[in-house]
Amino acid sequence: MARTFKIGGIHPQDNKLTANAPVEVFPILPTVYISMAQSLGAPATPVVAKGDKVKVGQVIGEPSGFISGFVHASVSGIVRDVCPMADLAGNPVMHVVIDVEGDEWMPEIDRSKTVVRAITASKDEIIDRIKKAGVVGLGGAGFPTWIKLSPPPGKKAEFLILNGSECEPYVTADDRSMREQPEEIFIGGEIMLKALGIEKGFIGIEENKPQAIALMKEKAEHYSHFKVVVLHTKYPEGGEKQIINAITGRRVPTLGLPIDTGCVVQNVGTAIAVYDAVQKNKPIVESTITVTGKCIAQQRNFVMRVGTSFAQILDAIGGLPVTAAKFISGGPMMGKAVSNIDASVLKGTSAFLLLTEEETKRQPEDSCIRCGKCVEVCPMGLEPYLLNTLSRMGGQEAELEKNDIQDCIECGCCLYTCPAHIQLLDVIRVNKAAVLRIIKGRAAKK
Repeated sequence: MARTFKIGGIHPQDNKLTANAPVEVFPILPTVYISMAQSLGAPATPVVAKGDKVKVGQVIGEPSGFISGFVHASVSGIVRDVCPMADLAGNPVMHVVIDVEGDEWMPEIDRSKTVVRAITASKDEIIDRIKKAGVVGLGGAGFPTWIKLSPPPGKKAEFLILNGSECEPYVTADDRSMREQPEEIFIGGEIMLKALGIEKGFIGIEENKPQAIALMKEKAEHYSHFKVVVLHTKYPEGGEKQIINAITGRRVPTLGLPIDTGCVVQNVGTAIAVYDAVQKNKPIVESTITVTGKCIAQQRNFVMRVGTSFAQILDAIGGLPVTAAKFISGGPMMGKAVSNIDASVLKGTSAFLLLTEEETKRQPEDSCIRCGKCVEVCPMGLEPYLLNTLSRMGGQEAELEKNDIQDCIECGCCLYTCPAHIQLLDVIRVNKAAVLRIIKGRAAKK
């Protein structure tokens, strides 16, 4: 019987147009633009200079803080420049620009397709390799994986949950990964269990992925520490808090973390990256990306080098479709609008989605009709209509905190379901950030 989280949720059209498109290798293009902001937290500090020669997998950026990560060259060639460039939102971020010469890899990286099943690394070696490989969460947040696998004092993991729900419409990168690299996912999961010092894991997959479910269940017979859990197709099933609730019945407390429930959640793509880092000495230099949209003639899934620009992707698929009106990095619900087409693919980029004007047109706001639909669908049990009202009044940060605006996961369910087309998410997001600043400032004074 399929499980799901207990509060709220919506059922947008799947639009998994690329579900049956095998992952193709995207061509290596003449130049890549590698951002130093590849993870949540502080951007990496470049450690190469203009004119340096680099190989694939060579460190080109080192962490600049506790929550930061290593960045590696995704191609071999000559560093053309180290300079600020606009990211997908147009904000200046330091980049390393590399002109490609051949495809020479660091010698310690195992590039063979042979699956390495024996896990010989110790717990400390596992953490160190994951950290040095620059592995971050590939489910969207980009949180450094080694930190998640090192719970703070007083916190103890009981379960590892590998998240294969992929609830965002259009995106199929995880689905294809489970169908094409199932063993690497299980071995990566086993590695993380060893790092956490636990023996129980789950893999949650939405029921709209029957082929992935069947294959992962078959493979699970050889990996007894893991159980495949079938989840209802419901958004946002893939949210950390929602998948924990669906699989274990536990709830993450206000301002809490998954570890507070005894759970560590990692994306299935992250499990592959962990396998590569520990078993193959391979850092993240590639991303599996869905390139899709109803205006695109051919739906594709690619594995491409980090630093490939969105403009280069458009060129490779035959140019900009005449009906494309908006570009999204990720899915349509929680993805980020691409305002700068010259921005580049990051480690955690899951999709490049092209939407038509008809799909993106916003209806004019009307007055709230107090139908309560936003409350019904909120997966966090909040009252979006109230948060919207308080936010628009101004100066109501104390009341907003009292009504748990800080718990909003910005999933967009309220906006999606509002019959009055009120821009609930936009207003709540801005005021949530203001409340979080107050909470953090208060904590800093203690």
